[in-house]
Amino acid sequence: MPIERSELTLGILAGGRASRLGGLDKAWLQREGEAQVLRLVRRFRDRVGAVRISANRDPGRYAAHGLSAVRDNLSDVGPFGGLEALAAACTTPWLFTLPVDAVDAGPELLPALIAAQDGQGAYAIDDDGVQPLFALWPAAPLRQALAQAADAQRWAVRELQTGLGMAALRLDGLRFGNLNTPDDLAAAGFVPGLGD
Repeated sequence: MPIERSELTLGILAGGRASRLGGLDKAWLQREGEAQVLRLVRRFRDRVGAVRISANRDPGRYAAHGLSAVRDNLSDVGPFGGLEALAAACTTPWLFTLPVDAVDAGPELLPALIAAQDGQGAYAIDDDGVQPLFALWPAAPLRQALAQAADAQRWAVRELQTGLGMAALRLDGLRFGNLNTPDDLAAAGFVPGLGD
């Protein structure tokens, strides 16, 4: 089932605390002189109709780059809170999500997810296993599922995907990677962002 660019919103989850990195804001980590959040937006902007960032600090920094940041409505529930905020802000039929600390999320990911889904969305599986935040969500069913899960205080993103009947897209030979420790940063060539 094809999906037009105008039907897609890119939602980047950047609201985490990064406690293992001493509270560094992963969105503004620099690689080759470019902030991570700006790198991801650049890779996918031409494939989507809108961009939203789930971020719980420094909204003015995003606005300075022409980005719309939304705060979590639910606190202390992990990625579920960011996903709920993005779904609430999404005005298109489809929401494509990425975690801001994705090291190797290439532009081919979105067309692959679109091809894999059959009206119910899809999520990625790389060589490290299920990656539930690398996903293409049907926005209206997602909002309904999020509301029901929140009422039941069930915060697992994978449980949402199972309930929505989303397809699993296996990407053999690929590791998205993430930035959770100082060693992860060094291995991927990232440095703390000093300015932008």
